[in-house]
Amino acid sequence: MTTLHDRLVALYRAGHRRKVTGLRDDVDWMPEGQPRRAAVLVAITDRPLTSEDPSSPGPGILFIQRPTKMRRHPGQVAFPGGGIDAGETPVQAALREAEEEIALPPSRVCVIGESDRYRTGSGFDITPVIATVPPDLPLVASPAEVDSWFEAPLSFLLAPENVNKTTAKLMGRQRHVLEMQFGDYRIWGVTAAILDNLRRRLLRGAPL
Repeated sequence: MTTLHDRLVALYRAGHRRKVTGLRDDVDWMPEGQPRRAAVLVAITDRPLTSEDPSSPGPGILFIQRPTKMRRHPGQVAFPGGGIDAGETPVQAALREAEEEIALPPSRVCVIGESDRYRTGSGFDITPVIATVPPDLPLVASPAEVDSWFEAPLSFLLAPENVNKTTAKLMGRQRHVLEMQFGDYRIWGVTAAILDNLRRRLLRGAPL
């Protein structure tokens, strides 16, 4: 039987071999100067795609909510991640940050690969790292960096009908952004755009 990890590996390899148009990127909004390299971990919980148990939650993606008192992106929902230190690869940085922020052991992460970089209007050049992790790990949010963590269903996140377009004032300018509302959590901006790129890259509009 094909596992979720195997299915994602196949989709990743096929999706990154083909040309995909319309991927989102804020490179035109980036400030002048050298961007700050960063990496985020798109950690997908390795649950079966289908189950005879109707109450089974299925696979999901782990997110953090940043403290409201942070100088950068206060209160926002994001993937675990942060800046790439000197000598680090994006994968190493994403794993290190995830361990620091939610105590996710790197040894429990099965990396699939890096995806399309996303340049932001705040001067970051972000590499998403796609991986699977065991479900129901005893994760703990670091209070200095994270208010809370949560998991949202993969089926919800990759469904185009759950994505809304709205406007927001960013860096002093009005901009069009994507957003999804999952319960009390608003997933928007760069995080929603990276998810949209992954959907375009992996699924070509087809179901998982």
